[in-house]
Amino acid sequence: MSSGGATTKASSIPDKSIRICADRGGTFCDLHASYPDPENPHERKELVVKLLSQDPGNYGDAPTEGIRRILEVVTGDHIPRGSVLNTDKIDYIRLSTTVATNALLERKGHKHALLITRGFKDLLLIGNQARPKIFDLNIRRPPPLYSTVVEVDERVTLVGYTSDPQAEQHAVQFDEQGKVKRGYRGAGWDGQGDAEGPGEIVQGLSGEAVRIMKKPDLGAVEKDLRRLYDEGYRSLAIVLCHSYTFPDHEVAIGKLARRIGFEHVSESAQLLPMIKLVPRGVSSTADAYLTPILRQYLDGFFSGFDEKLKDGRLRSPRVEFMGSDGGLVDLNNFSGLKSILSGPAGGVVGYALTSWDEKKKLPIIGLDVGGTSTDVSRFDGRYEVVYETTTAGVTIQSPQLDINTVAAGGGSCLTFRNGLFMAGPHSAGAEPGPACYRKGGPLAVTDANLVLGRLVPDYFPKIFGKSEKEPLDVEASRSAFEALAKVINESQEKKYELDEIVNGFIKVANETMCRPIRALTEARGYATSKHILASFGGAGGQHACEIAHLLGIKTILIHRYSSILSAYGLALADRAFELQEPSSTFYTADNRASLVARLDKLDAGVRKELARQGFEGKHVHTERMLNMRFEGTDTALMVLPSAKDGDGKEDFEAAFKRVYLAEFGFLLETKTIVVDDVKVRGIGKTFDSLGESVYSEVARLQRRTVGRSKADSTYSVYFDEVGRVPDTPVYLLPTLAVGDAIEGPAMIIDNTQTIVLIPGAKAVLTSKHLYITLQ
Repeated sequence: MSSGGATTKASSIPDKSIRICADRGGTFCDLHASYPDPENPHERKELVVKLLSQDPGNYGDAPTEGIRRILEVVTGDHIPRGSVLNTDKIDYIRLSTTVATNALLERKGHKHALLITRGFKDLLLIGNQARPKIFDLNIRRPPPLYSTVVEVDERVTLVGYTSDPQAEQHAVQFDEQGKVKRGYRGAGWDGQGDAEGPGEIVQGLSGEAVRIMKKPDLGAVEKDLRRLYDEGYRSLAIVLCHSYTFPDHEVAIGKLARRIGFEHVSESAQLLPMIKLVPRGVSSTADAYLTPILRQYLDGFFSGFDEKLKDGRLRSPRVEFMGSDGGLVDLNNFSGLKSILSGPAGGVVGYALTSWDEKKKLPIIGLDVGGTSTDVSRFDGRYEVVYETTTAGVTIQSPQLDINTVAAGGGSCLTFRNGLFMAGPHSAGAEPGPACYRKGGPLAVTDANLVLGRLVPDYFPKIFGKSEKEPLDVEASRSAFEALAKVINESQEKKYELDEIVNGFIKVANETMCRPIRALTEARGYATSKHILASFGGAGGQHACEIAHLLGIKTILIHRYSSILSAYGLALADRAFELQEPSSTFYTADNRASLVARLDKLDAGVRKELARQGFEGKHVHTERMLNMRFEGTDTALMVLPSAKDGDGKEDFEAAFKRVYLAEFGFLLETKTIVVDDVKVRGIGKTFDSLGESVYSEVARLQRRTVGRSKADSTYSVYFDEVGRVPDTPVYLLPTLAVGDAIEGPAMIIDNTQTIVLIPGAKAVLTSKHLYITLQ
């Protein structure tokens, strides 16, 4: 299904002018494209394509098929399915994918081996001893991602802090060249010659003194690696103690493994130069587990295009990927670890950049109701990023947008069990899909919306059935619900009407979607009702009003591309690159200058890399951060500085204390602050400005109430508070003009979404949004 474009002649489209963004989700693959208007080259036309993520009977790869359809529409040329696509007309392709996420959830990653310091063989299996379900009698711990473990006979230890003069009783100090200047007996050195005991003392990247107790025997390591290679292993994770500050041993083993022929090697210090061996190790095994699967998928994706280089990359066009932190990265910097939230991140970028007003500063909740799940996030002027998350029982230490996911979407299966209505967590997916998809699937939320009249088959894409050309099957959904209603009524004293039962499932699904919203707001001290709800995703418009009503939210924003906002967000997203170094420094007045110098060095490196990628001057913005904690605690917080202090310097201490107080509710005023890491994140801006905000546009709009005469048709729709309204007006979004106002109950439909206005809701159309207010 496509919309928004008209067939043109290929000769009228300049080379390198079509910009394509594709989001491959669990159920649907969404694509957004823009290209020069042949009649007005200074204007760009837009095109939307939506297709099933999996349809093996018709195509092998959904993004490739979507790009083929876009090229057909834009160029006017017939391009047979399965043919290699010519990329001359394409400027860039931006892709977000759930391939790695699904591989982690389904435990279908790549077989790999873990190389770890001798004596720590079971460390990642033991983990951090967290007990998320403390009262369960039968704890089933998820198995580790790696298939086998090889212990490396190497060892380095830390001697002590080096930077704080007050810590001299247990520190070794170094000169400017990193050589030992003086030490103390508590550090194992008498200050008069070589260090006492075995091992050379060197300065680590963090500034800490590191004693090299034992270097790895590369000959013995090579034997182990060749044995692994002969057993079929092609992916490795190398996790050595204290490699975050002394990575030399990991680097040496990594070079050896690549020389032997291992196709992927995840060195923990290169991935995450951070303290804490367990999360760093699990993250490295996750990368070794997922990156080969991701690369395999991308190789298949690239095989559908012309002019490939030897390493599989395209010579033209540029191909960029959405990272889990909301920034675009190139192929060289994209990995399984960075793609865990690749798909949802595009949606967060999309609603954040189109819904935020720098003057009003109204916080926004993003509600992405997709086919398989619902993703919830919050935006209050900057992306909320977390540095340690647990996905499918795997604790990963990597920057990710703070997105809460719940298994409730359009494809969530509906069941009645032990007297309870259940929505999810299992999903019908794209194959076979809900019962109405004509492939024998189970009852799902989409079926409930269809039976209640919240989906109108005449306006819904006819892409179902074996022929891929049939409409939604209302009778299949109704028959399945009637059979389920019979079972439910047999177990209840009160007999329910079919509409009441179907609506009951919708209410359960809505409450399930509200749960993560409350976790992001009320559980963190924010008033939910003071937020704006930005609803998107293919099923978002059917649930937005009711969810906002449950949460006490009065304003809803639905973008005109809301059903494909994750793809549209890719078109708006910025290029991101970051550098990070470990530190072991007390945050004191004496040390602040050295920390600033390290930040300046990283800042210059980030700007240099972004300049190489084509971003310079005012198009580059950097964020300087310190990972800080109170001495004696083990939880560090990555903080941006507050406004400049009285000396005109970045005030990290005030920022840390503010964030710490908000997170934990108290401060350890007597404790010294320790800096664990220094980090600089660079942003290459895609757009200087995205134009007028929706709020200022609404304030100046001349509103015109649209009567029922402008409705395209009427339809029988069930609403929770008033029951079934047989003549609910159905408006077509493309026929409405900016300023048109509609009062609920009503439905507003276009080629990719259905928006349900409950009784009492009012909507006004702006240039880019449907602006909805509730009583």
